[in-house]
Amino acid sequence: MRRLLPILLAVLTACAGATSRDKGALVPLRLDEDALTTAYTPRRMALLVGISEFDDPQWRGLRYPAKDATDLAATMLDPTRGRFDQVRVLTKPEETTRAAILAALKRLREEAHRPDDVVVVYFSAHGTLARDAKGELRRYLVTRDASYRAIAQTALPMDMLKAEFDALPSRRRLLVLASCHSGNGKSLLPKELEKELSGVKSGFYARPLEESSRASMVFAACDWGETAREDEGLRNDIYTHFLVEGLGGGADRNSDGAVTATEAHDYARRRTFAFTEGRQRPSAEVLEVGADPIVLSGSISRTGRPELFSYNPRLDGFILKVDGEPRTELPGGAAVVPGKRTVELTKGDAVLMRRDVEVAAGERLPLEQLLSEAFPRRSLSLLGGFFTFADARSRAELLPMAPEATLSLRLEDRPLRDFGLLFDVGFSTGRRELRLRPDGDVPFRYTTLTAGVAMPYLWRWERLTLFAGPRVAGLYLGRSFEGDNSVGGQSYFTVSPGVVAGMVLRVGERLELTAQSQLMLTYVVVDGVGQAVGFTGGWAGVGYRF
Repeated sequence: MRRLLPILLAVLTACAGATSRDKGALVPLRLDEDALTTAYTPRRMALLVGISEFDDPQWRGLRYPAKDATDLAATMLDPTRGRFDQVRVLTKPEETTRAAILAALKRLREEAHRPDDVVVVYFSAHGTLARDAKGELRRYLVTRDASYRAIAQTALPMDMLKAEFDALPSRRRLLVLASCHSGNGKSLLPKELEKELSGVKSGFYARPLEESSRASMVFAACDWGETAREDEGLRNDIYTHFLVEGLGGGADRNSDGAVTATEAHDYARRRTFAFTEGRQRPSAEVLEVGADPIVLSGSISRTGRPELFSYNPRLDGFILKVDGEPRTELPGGAAVVPGKRTVELTKGDAVLMRRDVEVAAGERLPLEQLLSEAFPRRSLSLLGGFFTFADARSRAELLPMAPEATLSLRLEDRPLRDFGLLFDVGFSTGRRELRLRPDGDVPFRYTTLTAGVAMPYLWRWERLTLFAGPRVAGLYLGRSFEGDNSVGGQSYFTVSPGVVAGMVLRVGERLELTAQSQLMLTYVVVDGVGQAVGFTGGWAGVGYRF
């Protein structure tokens, strides 16, 4: 709003200068082009917090959080690299209380009000765990005034921090946490909690904060259950040291002149892992569409090399190979030479995907997209099951439960992503008896034929897919009674609406086990009387993806 003030004053001045006779007439207005451009130019803003000292002596002091924040600020304010418009650093005792930090976050929300503003929030401090008022284990950031014996009441809950971060209007926001909670390094746990958790595997007892909201990135200096470390030789938090180093230009892996948030994190992650000999593995939650929108250093001055990347937790630990050479362990990314490349995802001796792709300069290609395209999305299944009417009267007068063979074709992500098209044809024939006379049963032969089309929604987890949705089907039922000329042959045909549901379990690269059921509503005429009846069926079998 402050940047728009000169424009608003100009408008008000022009309006005030018009006489009563001019009311409603056009007023010449000159706007300063530079002021207008400045008002609508996205800004780059950062809030950096380093907490080294604490009021409660139970929290041991840290050596470098204040230096971490100031070193990062210097890089961001560097006119040749970061070029941030505003960087606020909170390191003084009065600036690092819980109330002061929340007030600074709210102020940032008011200032960074444009959706395309770049906003970075950084914390270097102790992290810890404690139970809240409901007895649930939560993560907390240890502020300067946090009490060791009243953590839940005095420290800053990570849930609250996340809520303030999510409330930022910007779509280009980054949260960096140089803290941990495992009881070592930049963390302390109350003794009773340490004892309680001593036999519990990390990650089981609480979920990490790194489940960020859409259009945001959350970087953590260590993985869930690990320790974030300071180093006397580096004179920084280890992850922060390499993050700052990467912003100096070394993290520009695609050589386009700019260092994006994901490039900086990948650079710091690899070097932190190597420096700590694998004891500290920085983690990330990245939700983005297309190009990484957060440029932290430099500017894009040329078309960069193509990049392959993934930050999907399902691919953690997989090795990205390009033209047979290992490039990086996921999560992360790698820049490649433009042209036709052979891309592989492997873990040990297992190969999840191998594809030949053509990549162009400047292209950023998510590995999930390649995986989706490489994986067959069509399936043909042979199923066996039963067909029956839903009500007892129809089973008694039309047809009892009968076996049925079905052929099903499923097309996934058609016509929309996470939807499918399902076509099926079922057939049944055989001999049954109906009790139409008091003195005995009347035998008859029957033939059923069903053909349906459905558009279910798909829920997919690893090798399991569940689906459900609307279905339309045609039903033909033919009957011929034996030895009774008074009844003769009968046939019915109807088109029916209904629903279908099922599940698919992949047991190999192409082979799958599948099951599905249906519930349909139809209208038939029995002995001259029409009635609405339901019919249903269930099948199971094997399918082949192609």
